[in-house]
Amino acid sequence: MEVKEKISNLIKQNDVCLFMKGTPDTPQCGFSMAVSNVLKHLKVKFLGINVLEDQNLRQGIKDFSDWPTIPQLYIKGEFIGGCDIVKEMFEKGELKKLLEDKKLV
Repeated sequence: MEVKEKISNLIKQNDVCLFMKGTPDTPQCGFSMAVSNVLKHLKVKFLGINVLEDQNLRQGIKDFSDWPTIPQLYIKGEFIGGCDIVKEMFEKGELKKLLEDKKLV
Protein backbone atom coordinates (compact mmCIF):
# COMPACT_ATOMS: atom_id res chain seq x y z
CA MET A 1 0.00 0.00 0.00
CA GLU A 2 2.93 2.31 0.72
CA VAL A 3 4.04 2.54 -2.95
CA LYS A 4 0.48 3.17 -4.14
CA GLU A 5 0.13 5.96 -1.59
CA LYS A 6 3.46 7.50 -2.67
CA ILE A 7 2.38 7.45 -6.32
CA SER A 8 -1.02 8.91 -5.46
CA ASN A 9 0.59 11.74 -3.47
CA LEU A 10 3.06 12.57 -6.26
CA ILE A 11 0.20 12.77 -8.77
CA LYS A 12 -1.96 14.89 -6.44
CA GLN A 13 0.83 17.29 -5.47
CA ASN A 14 2.14 17.97 -8.99
CA ASP A 15 0.07 19.26 -11.90
CA VAL A 16 2.16 17.34 -14.43
CA CYS A 17 3.94 14.11 -13.48
CA LEU A 18 6.02 12.00 -15.80
CA PHE A 19 7.00 8.58 -14.51
CA MET A 20 10.02 7.82 -16.65
CA LYS A 21 13.26 5.91 -16.97
CA GLY A 22 15.95 8.39 -16.00
CA THR A 23 15.43 12.09 -15.45
CA PRO A 24 14.26 14.90 -17.75
CA ASP A 25 17.91 15.99 -18.12
CA THR A 26 19.29 12.48 -18.57
CA PRO A 27 16.59 10.12 -19.87
CA GLN A 28 17.57 6.45 -19.85
CA CYS A 29 15.30 5.34 -22.71
CA GLY A 30 14.15 6.79 -26.00
CA PHE A 31 10.47 6.71 -25.10
CA SER A 32 11.05 8.62 -21.87
CA MET A 33 13.21 11.11 -23.78
CA ALA A 34 10.49 11.62 -26.39
CA VAL A 35 7.77 12.43 -23.84
CA SER A 36 10.11 14.63 -21.80
CA ASN A 37 11.07 16.53 -24.96
CA VAL A 38 7.41 17.06 -25.91
CA LEU A 39 6.73 18.59 -22.49
CA LYS A 40 9.86 20.75 -22.71
CA HIS A 41 8.84 21.88 -26.20
CA LEU A 42 5.44 22.93 -24.86
CA LYS A 43 7.22 24.74 -21.99
CA VAL A 44 5.33 22.78 -19.37
CA LYS A 45 6.63 22.63 -15.81
CA PHE A 46 6.63 18.95 -14.87
CA LEU A 47 8.03 16.56 -12.33
CA GLY A 48 10.05 13.70 -13.77
CA ILE A 49 10.08 10.67 -11.50
CA ASN A 50 12.88 8.19 -12.19
CA VAL A 51 11.40 4.71 -11.80
CA LEU A 52 14.84 3.13 -12.22
CA GLU A 53 15.79 4.29 -8.73
CA ASP A 54 13.13 2.13 -7.08
CA GLN A 55 11.99 -1.27 -8.36
CA ASN A 56 8.85 -1.09 -6.21
CA LEU A 57 7.94 2.24 -7.80
CA ARG A 58 8.69 0.89 -11.27
CA GLN A 59 6.23 -1.98 -10.81
CA GLY A 60 3.92 0.10 -8.64
CA ILE A 61 3.17 2.69 -11.32
CA LYS A 62 2.28 -0.09 -13.77
CA ASP A 63 -0.13 -1.58 -11.24
CA PHE A 64 -1.48 1.85 -10.26
CA SER A 65 -2.47 2.77 -13.82
CA ASP A 66 -3.05 -0.76 -15.10
CA TRP A 67 -0.72 0.26 -17.94
CA PRO A 68 2.21 -2.05 -18.79
CA THR A 69 4.83 0.41 -20.01
CA ILE A 70 6.86 3.41 -18.92
CA PRO A 71 6.84 6.39 -19.43
CA GLN A 72 3.47 7.36 -18.02
CA LEU A 73 2.15 10.91 -18.06
CA TYR A 74 -0.36 12.34 -15.59
CA ILE A 75 -1.89 15.80 -15.95
CA LYS A 76 -3.90 17.23 -13.03
CA GLY A 77 -4.36 13.74 -11.63
CA GLU A 78 -5.53 12.22 -14.92
CA PHE A 79 -3.59 9.40 -16.58
CA ILE A 80 -2.90 10.51 -20.15
CA GLY A 81 -0.89 7.57 -21.45
CA GLY A 82 2.50 6.47 -22.64
CA CYS A 83 4.83 7.62 -25.38
CA ASP A 84 2.70 6.74 -28.43
CA ILE A 85 -0.42 8.40 -27.02
CA VAL A 86 1.44 11.53 -25.92
CA LYS A 87 3.19 11.87 -29.31
CA GLU A 88 -0.10 11.41 -31.16
CA MET A 89 -1.86 13.98 -28.95
CA PHE A 90 1.04 16.39 -29.48
CA GLU A 91 0.96 15.98 -33.27
CA LYS A 92 -2.80 16.59 -33.38
CA GLY A 93 -2.55 19.61 -31.08
CA GLU A 94 -4.68 17.85 -28.46
CA LEU A 95 -1.98 17.86 -25.78
CA LYS A 96 -1.41 21.61 -26.06
CA LYS A 97 -5.16 22.22 -25.90
CA LEU A 98 -5.50 19.99 -22.82
CA LEU A 99 -2.66 21.85 -21.11
CA GLU A 100 -4.19 25.21 -22.04
CA ASP A 101 -7.60 24.11 -20.76
CA LYS A 102 -5.99 23.12 -17.46
CA LYS A 103 -4.14 26.49 -17.43
CA LEU A 104 -0.71 24.85 -17.42
CA VAL A 105 0.75 26.66 -20.47
